[in-house]
Amino acid sequence: MHILDELVARGVIKTHTDLSTLRAEMDQGPVTFYVGFDPTADSCHVGHLTAVLTMRRLQAAGHQPIVVLGGGTAMVGDPSGKDQTRTMLTQEAIQSNIAAMRTQIGRLLRMAPDNVMVPGDNGAIVIDNGQWLLQLNYIDFLRDIGKHFSVNRMITSESARLRLERNQGLSFIEFNYHLLQSFDYLELYRRYGCTLQVGGDDQWFNILGGVDLIRREEATGVHAFTSPLLTTSDGKKMGKTEKGAVWIDPNKFSAYDYFQYWVNVQDADVVRFLKIYTDLTLAEIDALA
Repeated sequence: MHILDELVARGVIKTHTDLSTLRAEMDQGPVTFYVGFDPTADSCHVGHLTAVLTMRRLQAAGHQPIVVLGGGTAMVGDPSGKDQTRTMLTQEAIQSNIAAMRTQIGRLLRMAPDNVMVPGDNGAIVIDNGQWLLQLNYIDFLRDIGKHFSVNRMITSESARLRLERNQGLSFIEFNYHLLQSFDYLELYRRYGCTLQVGGDDQWFNILGGVDLIRREEATGVHAFTSPLLTTSDGKKMGKTEKGAVWIDPNKFSAYDYFQYWVNVQDADVVRFLKIYTDLTLAEIDALA
C-alpha cells in the first residue's frame, strides 16, 4: 500500500494541497518533509504524537524527516486556537524545553548521526528555527517577505477572526506569527530541498502561507497536509484529563496514569486510536474490530 493511502486509511490526513501530485513525486524518489513544534513546555504530550508517528511512518517509507523545534517562533507565540496571548518565555526556558522535546522525539524517530543529513540515508535531523529567525533584519524582512502577505487575508484566518469577534484582541507580535512560520518553510526549502510540510489542522492557514510564499519567491509548487485535531467520541479534546494534558514525561504524568488513560478510552474510540497510535497493521486492526 502506498504510504499516502495508508495515512488516509489511518485517518491522519484531513486537509491537503494535491495528494496526486505529491504521490507522483514520492514515486520518483524520497521527499524531504518537516513538522514544526513550538517548545512551549518541557515535554511532548499525546497531542504531539499524531504528528511524530506520522513522521515515523513517512520515514519508514523512505522519506526524509526534519523536526523543527521553534526556538524562534516560541519567542512570539502561536495564536492559533488560543483565547489569549501566550505567556512569553525566556530564551533559557525555550532552550531547556527544546532539549527535553528533542530527547523524547529522538526515541520515536531514527535520528541522523551528528544531526547531519546524509545522502542515501534518511535519518531525521532536528533544527531550531531560531538559527534564522533570531538573526533577521526586521526592515529587510518586511521588504522582502512581508510584501507577499495581505493583512485583509490574515484577519480572515480562523484564529484572528475568533479573537476579534470575541473582542479578545490580537497583539501585533502574534500577528507576525503567520509570516514567521511561512518563512520557516521557505528557509527549509532553500536549505534542504524540503517540499512537504505536515501539521495539525489548526495550522492550515499558516502552512498555506508557506506554500504560497515559496510559489512567489521560488516560482515552484510544494506540498502540505494536515491531520485532524482529535476529539474523543464524547467531544472532549484528545489528550486532556481532569489533571490536564497527558504528558509523555513520566515525571509530569505517571506511567500508571498514562497506561490507564489508554485503557479507559471509550469503546467507540478504540479502533480509530489503534490506527493512529500503534504500529499494528490495518489488517490486524480490522481483525480486532
